[in-house]
Amino acid sequence: MSTGPLLQVSGLKVAYGHIEAVKGIDLELHEGQITTLVGANGAGKSTTLLALSGLVAKSAGRVMFNGIDLTRMAPHKIVASGVVQVAEGRATLTTLTVHENLELGAYTRRDHRAARERDMDYVYTLFPRLKERAQGAAGNLSGGEQQMLAIGRALMAKPRLLLLDEPSMGLAPILVQEIFRTLRTINQTGLTIFLVEQNVRQALKIADRAYVIETGQIVLQGSGRELLDNPKVQEAYLG
Repeated sequence: MSTGPLLQVSGLKVAYGHIEAVKGIDLELHEGQITTLVGANGAGKSTTLLALSGLVAKSAGRVMFNGIDLTRMAPHKIVASGVVQVAEGRATLTTLTVHENLELGAYTRRDHRAARERDMDYVYTLFPRLKERAQGAAGNLSGGEQQMLAIGRALMAKPRLLLLDEPSMGLAPILVQEIFRTLRTINQTGLTIFLVEQNVRQALKIADRAYVIETGQIVLQGSGRELLDNPKVQEAYLG
């Protein structure tokens, strides 16, 4: 859609002690697109997302979002600037109701209640099962429903960029299809999505642009379709 990158990552490095998990990567996310970062377990995918969210320290590099330097910004300020992450493992507050979890997603917003209620209605339209269980404890939801809740809660923060870490993890194939369909629907509203995913085939199918990471380095990039058809990707990840 737009030509310039909404988010630009230059020379990003992240180290855990003496181990360099991310080794100087460059990425661009363009407005209105779904971009995916795929790779094997332990390749550095989740660490990259955590660094973008400010949840792990960067040892080098720069992160620019919509002209704002996020490199050293605190996580809550990154959220307020429009970059919101759906964490791996969903992190729902199990003793609160589904509705209360969604309300918490809007904690950084300073707009009118009517706007928040409109967004709540939108989340319930996207995920009818959450509406059915709105007054029940989030801890009683299935894994798939908890993933829906985690995505819905992130949407309540009114992001301009949504970061997703392994949304298909641990879900039955039919639910995986549903989650990916919903991501496409969300993207069609104009929301930019950065998806980290082990389910390489599904991720590349919905991605406009894709990067492959191996041992902390970007080894391939292109459109989702190009990488889906790439013999190296097929051999390594698609069997």
